[in-house]
Amino acid sequence: MRRFSMLAAAVTATIGVATVGIIRIALRSSPPAIAPRAETQPSIAQVAEARPAPPHETVPSPEPAGVEGLDLLRITSDDAGLIAPTTGGTARLTLDGDLQRTTRALLALHHLPEAAVVLMDVATGRLLVYASHVDQGTPRDICAEALAPSASVFKIVTAAALIEDAHLGPDTKQCYSGGEQRIKSSDLIDDPKRDRWCTTLAGAMGRSINTVFARLATQHLSPPQLEAMARRFGYGQTMAFDVPVQTSGIRVPSDPLEFARTAAGFWNTTLSPIEATEMSAIVARQGETVRPSIVDRVMAANGVVLWSASPSTFSHRAIERDTAEQLAAMMEHTVNEGTSWHAFHDGRGRAFLPGLPVAGKTGTLTDAEAHRFYTWFTGFAPARAESGLGQVAIAVLVVNGPAWQVKANVVARDVLRAYFASKDAAGVTRPALTTIARHRSSH
Repeated sequence: MRRFSMLAAAVTATIGVATVGIIRIALRSSPPAIAPRAETQPSIAQVAEARPAPPHETVPSPEPAGVEGLDLLRITSDDAGLIAPTTGGTARLTLDGDLQRTTRALLALHHLPEAAVVLMDVATGRLLVYASHVDQGTPRDICAEALAPSASVFKIVTAAALIEDAHLGPDTKQCYSGGEQRIKSSDLIDDPKRDRWCTTLAGAMGRSINTVFARLATQHLSPPQLEAMARRFGYGQTMAFDVPVQTSGIRVPSDPLEFARTAAGFWNTTLSPIEATEMSAIVARQGETVRPSIVDRVMAANGVVLWSASPSTFSHRAIERDTAEQLAAMMEHTVNEGTSWHAFHDGRGRAFLPGLPVAGKTGTLTDAEAHRFYTWFTGFAPARAESGLGQVAIAVLVVNGPAWQVKANVVARDVLRAYFASKDAAGVTRPALTTIARHRSSH
């Protein structure tokens, strides 16, 4: 354990927060051996800008931030842990120093152009990792930026609305065709002659099948219903945190085709990595929100405590308990058979997190003009709470160049491996940083 930490520390001596640029997400990954397509979405040139809408009156106002001038671009460490400067003193952070260093090392060793990782304790909202990496350019706190289109991560919202408003469920069956890279009007029409494949809503979540979400939303939801559900997940709302978080964007068109595309995750919404983490935490907490926090207390130079974090997590119910339970079961399909099967299993099909079910959602989009390739993973583990092993929610955003390095779900897997190995979870091994370094040097 000490050798692993030393290697991680050697790669990133100072633990800072850098940036991940604007994300464009669509979805594509391959399930083990299931024919039809997973998630693919349009190029960035096709993505319309999402404009934040006014807050929904039924969502409680968040607690005010209590840490003036907190600078998360200047995270460093001392003998007692990780710290960051504030206007009036030094903030002692909730971050796990070893895990933060490991995450920073993973991002650096992969030589990713841009990437960001947020890891949260589900029960308390305390952040364990808040890390960004940029190979070149000016660092910025992209964990709190909502410039990235949420794309197929938005399928979590659509699925919640289909469950809660339309009374569908994971076993709801839908046949489909088309919709791999774009959705046309003809893709929304049930046609037994063209619809060669059929799946359940859970299967469509796992493999991120655009047409299934587009058709079901068109048939069973209205734009106001979908927008209301998005707001319950935090879209268009001020997010309570220890630094300002850019408001996520939501614009749900009334045009039937544009509405269907939005429901499938093609356009009109944006999301920050920290809010993506909170979305997964809501599902893990059986529908209740939790206020994320990164500061434990603020200390003056003479050691006097100037400010302490409230034990309150500022919780309210975002979705019904049954809705959350069904979403969690559907999100497990992503890792068990869907777009993250290969990331979470080795070449022989053995799980990297044996005995620990993982719930998740992926997203991928290519910006051909800028030669940027964006991927998302958000989720939580264990997917079902287990005694003696706390749940964590995670969001990872990765931007690759023309020469692909690694996808977000692989980074998420390795961060989760590092976390659960530190908790002595049976059969879980730490990611081998030396192996990653050797692999990189050979290419």
